[in-house]
Amino acid sequence: QVQLVESGGGSVQAGGSLRLSCAASGRTFSIYDMGWFRQAPGKEREFVGAISWSGAIADSVKGRFTISRDVAKNTVYLQMNSLKPEDTAVYYCAAGSCTIATPKDVDYWGQGTQVTVSS
Repeated sequence: QVQLVESGGGSVQAGGSLRLSCAASGRTFSIYDMGWFRQAPGKEREFVGAISWSGAIADSVKGRFTISRDVAKNTVYLQMNSLKPEDTAVYYCAAGSCTIATPKDVDYWGQGTQVTVSS
C-alpha cells in the first residue's frame, strides 16, 4: 500500500499563488507516476498534471501551474500561480504504477485539499 498526504491548500485572491505538497509513504517503489487531479462542485474529477520518477512531465495547465518532485523525500509539489476563481476545487494527489492521465489510471489517492480562489 501507498499513503499520500497532501498539504498546502487554502484560500487566496485571484492572481495569487499557492503551493501544494504531496508526500508518499509505504510501498513507494511501486509508484511510476504521481500527479494531481481536481474536482470542482458538480463537475467530474479532471487531470491537472503528472510527473514520473524518470522526470517526464505531462501538464494540462501550462504557463500557470508547475509540477516538481523531490525523489529523496518522495514528495511531489504543485506550484499554482496566477490563480483564477475557476481554479477553485478540491485538489487530489494521485499515484499509479503506470502513466496517469485519467482517474481510472490511478492506484492511490490522497485525501484531497481545498483550494478556493476569490475574485
